[in-house]
Amino acid sequence: MSGSQRQNSRFGTHFTRGGLGALLLLPLGLGSCARQNDTFQPRIVVTSPEGGGVAKAENLYLKGYVMDDRGAIQLTINGQSVPLDSGSPKIKYFSYQPQVKGNQNSFTFKARDRAGNESTLTMDLDLDPQVPTVKITSFERFGNTIRVAGVATDNDRVAEVLVDGRRLNIAVGQKVTFYAETQGIYADITVLDRAGNKAERRVQ
Repeated sequence: MSGSQRQNSRFGTHFTRGGLGALLLLPLGLGSCARQNDTFQPRIVVTSPEGGGVAKAENLYLKGYVMDDRGAIQLTINGQSVPLDSGSPKIKYFSYQPQVKGNQNSFTFKARDRAGNESTLTMDLDLDPQVPTVKITSFERFGNTIRVAGVATDNDRVAEVLVDGRRLNIAVGQKVTFYAETQGIYADITVLDRAGNKAERRVQ
């Protein structure tokens, strides 16, 4: 038979022209098989601590998630199995309190998905037990307005300076000078380092 040919299958009735239909169906079948092959490696993302390789020494938790197109099924940190919560089919969250030794530690994360694909992430982490210091160099009052200046220092880096809860624009470093104006009878100054250690001072 020439021209169009009708074929019945479990996919329904369709028309083909000569032998072209078989050629057109073949890539669809190949595409379906290709989609079954999982070569996507799980992606490990650490969201806490946030200090860029520095963290507070106390109450340390490693938190984050593992992302995979079909779902990760296993995570270890330094060889210890870490539970993954249900999350969503493609994103699994984790929270783990590690055993630390000294102020310098290294953690190796290994994740595996259902197809056996694996990925590894190594993170070096310095523990910083020291809080920043604050020195007030100038304090002036004009009616209800307060002008305050000072110097914040840290053994690692000063990350934030806040006056009455308002974050100041500073250059991050071990020694930071700051100036602010605020309203009231006193000024609350807060200094944070990269690890999250906090120093607080009220001046009046």
